[in-house]
Amino acid sequence: MAYNPDKELKLYYSISEVAEMFGVTETLLRYWEKEFKNIHPKKANRNIRQYTKEDIEEVRSVYHLVKEKGMTLEGARRVLKASKDGTSKISEVSDRLKQIRSELVAIKKELDFMV
Repeated sequence: MAYNPDKELKLYYSISEVAEMFGVTETLLRYWEKEFKNIHPKKANRNIRQYTKEDIEEVRSVYHLVKEKGMTLEGARRVLKASKDGTSKISEVSDRLKQIRSELVAIKKELDFMV
């Protein structure tokens, strides 16, 4: 996943920026808006979507459940309805573990090179 948690300087993000963060299409984001009522970006002039950090976190939860965990949309809806905060935490832990794994792989490569 290409999500960058350090990119929090802006108040609003365009649909193309959010799509790029998660490596999905704009069409998929629009579809998720229809399927998940908790994703509701503000619409500015000419219906241009403006995603807040909160909207991005909602997309992140859906992305984690559907794309990473392989859940159906209905299953993801149930999980999100049952445990809003828990899903966000699981996603954060999963992202952190992936980062740690990458760091460990890099360290192992360095050690292999030294031997």
